[in-house]
Amino acid sequence: MSKANADALLAGNRVTLANYEARHFGWSVANKVATITLNRPERKNPLTFESYAELRDLFRQLAYATDVKAVVIHGAGENFCSGGDVHDIIAPLIDLPMPELLLFTRMTGDLVKAMRHCPQPVIAAVDGVCAGAGAILAMASDMRLSTARSKLAFLFSRVGLAGCDMGACAILPRIIGQGRAAELLFTGRSASGDEGYAWGFYNRLCEPAELLEEAQKLAADLVAGPTFAHGITKKMLHQEWSMSIDEAIESEAQAQAICMSTRDFERAYQAFAAKSRPVFEGD
Repeated sequence: MSKANADALLAGNRVTLANYEARHFGWSVANKVATITLNRPERKNPLTFESYAELRDLFRQLAYATDVKAVVIHGAGENFCSGGDVHDIIAPLIDLPMPELLLFTRMTGDLVKAMRHCPQPVIAAVDGVCAGAGAILAMASDMRLSTARSKLAFLFSRVGLAGCDMGACAILPRIIGQGRAAELLFTGRSASGDEGYAWGFYNRLCEPAELLEEAQKLAADLVAGPTFAHGITKKMLHQEWSMSIDEAIESEAQAQAICMSTRDFERAYQAFAAKSRPVFEGD
């Protein structure tokens, strides 16, 4: 393949999302940090069929975005997300036949897959209510900042459903441990911010007025780093769950060799030799 054809092929796969016009939530990009705002504060920012689908499609596009290197997701007002909208989602689901219910549950699971497979680190800034599918969004993020007043609840058992929703039984135990995950998924009870932090669900607690700023600062720090390598780290954190130790070591050897071929690796060495700070460019 000629270089011209290769460049054309790559250009066809690249997208820019700074000017993306979201229909069902807020979206902004500044200095390669994207901020998603769940913005129905009057109802504690619930999700709808439409916002589920748009979030899924947006995270899929992020896999090809050149102008977004980290993502922050938060809720408007004093809550993160109350889960699926009772009236807009749960009521219609009662009347659907099982094949159509399966289409819905696969679609919501696809959102988690899209979040886990996009190369950008995703940071959830959690305040107030973080329940049901909202708790799943936080769980599916790579890091979570919260406030002491937050209330984390996997509510599925309280509406007659199993706790195994959108990957919860696979992902949550890896974050907080099997016993703690089982307690939250069986009981549907709320965990305070202090409890979530002590269990390792949250990376740190912030004051409510500073939460979004702290999350965006963390995202900006990541953007200033070797973003291509960050994408490799995220991929390996995800796919090594199903590997043996030997397989993981070999996969990491291959991944690290790829990173050593980047110019960011060379930039880091040159900066070290010059006793200066490296300026990474993500290539």
